[in-house]
Amino acid sequence: MLDFNEGVVAVKFARKCIESNLNEVELDEGVFEFNSIFSEMRGAFITIRKDGELRGCIGRPYPEQDLKEALRASAVGAAFEDPRFPSVSRDEFEDIVVEVTVLTEPEEIEVSGRDMLDEVEVGRHGLIVISGSRRGLLLPQVAVEYSWDSMEFLSETCMKAGLLPDAWIEPDTTVQRFEGQIFVEKEPEGDVKEIDIDEGC
Repeated sequence: MLDFNEGVVAVKFARKCIESNLNEVELDEGVFEFNSIFSEMRGAFITIRKDGELRGCIGRPYPEQDLKEALRASAVGAAFEDPRFPSVSRDEFEDIVVEVTVLTEPEEIEVSGRDMLDEVEVGRHGLIVISGSRRGLLLPQVAVEYSWDSMEFLSETCMKAGLLPDAWIEPDTTVQRFEGQIFVEKEPEGDVKEIDIDEGC
């Protein structure tokens, strides 16, 4: 777990990564106090919103990079590489809110069939569904935002992967769960708060 100050650093670093990319300048990392947790191998996602609406979301679900690099790559990806949206422009940079989700390592849910419903806790878990070359991921806060139950959450994650809604029941489908710690700006370039997912997003 990150403490609050580490979460603030993560969010401000993510914003600066986007800003330096926009301005085509090298980011001065010396202004940030990176402690040892930023050198740990961690998964992370960056979500960008504008006027309350999703504007980009990209991340690294598995701990294959240290946290600092996962934040950097995800921030640039969310702002400029999410295929659902055009790249963030200089004009709208001051209007976006940056959100960081730091992930625990995904673990496979070992039970199958409808027993899986008891292993998915809305407000705590995010999900990854894998079937062949298809893969879908939804962050923990998404299920809370849409008031889904565990079955709806599983079904929506399957559809995110391009699968049928009930693909999670199939024996050749792998379902993984993870947890996320969320830090977000209260307003564009504003103070940072930590979100309790159970209280809504």
